[in-house]
Amino acid sequence: MSEGLSRTWLGIGLGLWLAGAAGAPVARAEGAQTAVPTVIPAVMAGAMAKALDAARDSAFRQAVAEAAGSDRDLAEFYSETDYRPVWTGDDATHRARRAALLRALDDAALHGLPEGRYGRAALLARMADIRSTREMGEVEVALSRAYLAYARDVQSGVLVPGRVDSDIKRSVPRRAAGALLADMMQGDPRAVLRGLPPQTNAYRRLMKERLRLEGVIARGGWGPVVPGGKLEPGDAGAAVIALRDRLVAKGFLARSATARFDGRIQAAVQAFQADHGLETDGIAGPSTIAALNVSPEERLASVLVAMERERWLPAERGARHILVNLADFSARILDDDSVTFETRAVVGKNAGGRRSPEFSDEMEHMIVNPTWHVPRSITVKEYLPKMQANRNAAGHLRIYDSRGRVVPRSAVNFNAYSARSFPFRLKQPPSTRNALGLVKFMFPNKYNIYLHDTPQKHLFDREKRDFSHGCIRLQQPFDFAYMLLAPQEADPKGRFHAVLDTGRETRINLEQHVPVHLIYRTAITRAGGRTQYRDDVYGRDARIWQALERAGVSLRAHRS
Repeated sequence: MSEGLSRTWLGIGLGLWLAGAAGAPVARAEGAQTAVPTVIPAVMAGAMAKALDAARDSAFRQAVAEAAGSDRDLAEFYSETDYRPVWTGDDATHRARRAALLRALDDAALHGLPEGRYGRAALLARMADIRSTREMGEVEVALSRAYLAYARDVQSGVLVPGRVDSDIKRSVPRRAAGALLADMMQGDPRAVLRGLPPQTNAYRRLMKERLRLEGVIARGGWGPVVPGGKLEPGDAGAAVIALRDRLVAKGFLARSATARFDGRIQAAVQAFQADHGLETDGIAGPSTIAALNVSPEERLASVLVAMERERWLPAERGARHILVNLADFSARILDDDSVTFETRAVVGKNAGGRRSPEFSDEMEHMIVNPTWHVPRSITVKEYLPKMQANRNAAGHLRIYDSRGRVVPRSAVNFNAYSARSFPFRLKQPPSTRNALGLVKFMFPNKYNIYLHDTPQKHLFDREKRDFSHGCIRLQQPFDFAYMLLAPQEADPKGRFHAVLDTGRETRINLEQHVPVHLIYRTAITRAGGRTQYRDDVYGRDARIWQALERAGVSLRAHRS
């Protein structure tokens, strides 16, 4: 409460109390509504001031209790702290908290948050219009609600991942009101608020890219689109000029006046292709031109979605961790935030039930010369119909009964069973033709997802690599294994091949489990490099962006 307001309420309260005291002489100015005592003994005035302070404190406590009552966590916090104000005191500490919060709310859009969600303008209006202790208590709780909404959004995300897409298997914890408010009461308010967003280099780089794209939009974008078709070295004309100008505007080509597709334009096209996950052939074909023509607004939406996704990941990723980017068809090992290994990957097909999910777990071991235990869904949906048509189909698979005994095909009438009643299991023994290749990497999870080798090496040459049933196939699984074994083996390559050469299924445990994060990013930041972009192969980012827009997130340029 401001000093002026406190004195006003103190003066009125003393006057009204003394007016009711027995035998106290009271004078009234002509037409005045408030009695004013002609004599106020010093002792009595001091006692009455204390009584009034107590009354005001009681009114404040009551107002806070009522305003916070609908939120159990918030009510519990104020009860446990004896209803002490977090925001509405008039000392330097409370002023600093209010100022820091209001600045954070003003800058909410810089984090891709729905700034209208926190009611900053309404809070300012209410603060300017406080006329009673009750209103002070109500504003106190309103400020806490705004802080909690902002803190949880910027720290844990605006959306609930699984409600946007059921294949995003992430449960993002939201901190309790008491813990968040206790941080504000115990720490420097600016430091507390700065510490809420993800403290990762990736998030900081996304913030920088957001600012860059907003500048591009403010300047009118990247110029005319490139006409469709195909452009290659030696071509000339208006389409090549449009291509040249787009490459210049995007920073892939120095300013040039050429109207011919020369070597410099070819090199710029290749650099652009590399940054967008395209075949680096230096020819501007349909996929390259489509990527060139994506608007800065669409790229900004991808960045804001990536920032939201960054808030969904665990705060502790692991000093060493594995990052599988489904949208990038890649798997990487990172040590202290630096990529130390990278390989191409094949991910789940963009079809019902086959898309790879997103989640985090820990890699515990690898299995060399693995047996493929064919999942039930693949057994009855894919192989049973084939064996019903030809009992010798899928001859690379062995049939087992419920007791683990091999069953000869001649003993099975496949047409006597349906997908529901088929009682057998299918397995493929270890071999170079095994569907899992020669090694699989296990992070046991309820989704039955793992990383593995594959005999289908040709698929890694494709730009778009969604072909699996959900698991992740690696182009360089042996090198991946060597990297994982390096911390525990003097000769990781020798150890791996000694096991491989036996031909027997063998488990090798990792002495230190390695966190695995299956993510989906269409906007990819690299230390010291340009932000790269990928297609939204599963359409997940489009659904997330639609949900963010419904929540109030906007593409408009924001004050930085």
